[in-house]
Amino acid sequence: MAGFGSPCGACKFLRRKCVKGCVFAPYFCHDQGATHFAAIHKVFGASNVSKLLLHLPVSDRFDAAVTISYEAQARLQDPIYGCVSHIFALQQQVVALQTQLASLKAQASQSFVNLQEHKLFCNKMPSYVIDEQDGSQHGLFPAQEMNEYENSEQKQASFSFDENFSCALEPHDLQDQDMEDLRSIAFAYLHHHA
Repeated sequence: MAGFGSPCGACKFLRRKCVKGCVFAPYFCHDQGATHFAAIHKVFGASNVSKLLLHLPVSDRFDAAVTISYEAQARLQDPIYGCVSHIFALQQQVVALQTQLASLKAQASQSFVNLQEHKLFCNKMPSYVIDEQDGSQHGLFPAQEMNEYENSEQKQASFSFDENFSCALEPHDLQDQDMEDLRSIAFAYLHHHA
């Protein structure tokens, strides 16, 4: 019984008195149960559903009632395929999502490989140490300008690619930096030989 003398949705639809121990009462409430049970009765029949629920363990009856209600609604919406059309649409959606997932995994894998190659490239960049005197003798750094640096206490200038710095730059930033370095070396060479 649905409670306080009101019949369950199934008994309300069938216009019968809802007795204590009604198999439909726990699954079809007074308010919305009649609407749901109308579809079930039209598609499966009340006695068939009653027999089915009575043959199931009590723990499985709620899931069965929900499933039967869903199947009945689907059959009324699509009399030919019923819930099979929903299942087919969901299967197609699963296949599409699996394809999309595989594509995203491939992209992620390729990005990881590219990142590893970039790190490997950055780690293999040569480090050059040029002695101040050797640099001025070869025309790379004019001796007079090198002496003007007030803070140059070391006798060697170290030029290397810092892994964190160069790897963090975008490719166009690296090109700009390389062009700037080439210009400064060319300017120093021209200034020295002028």
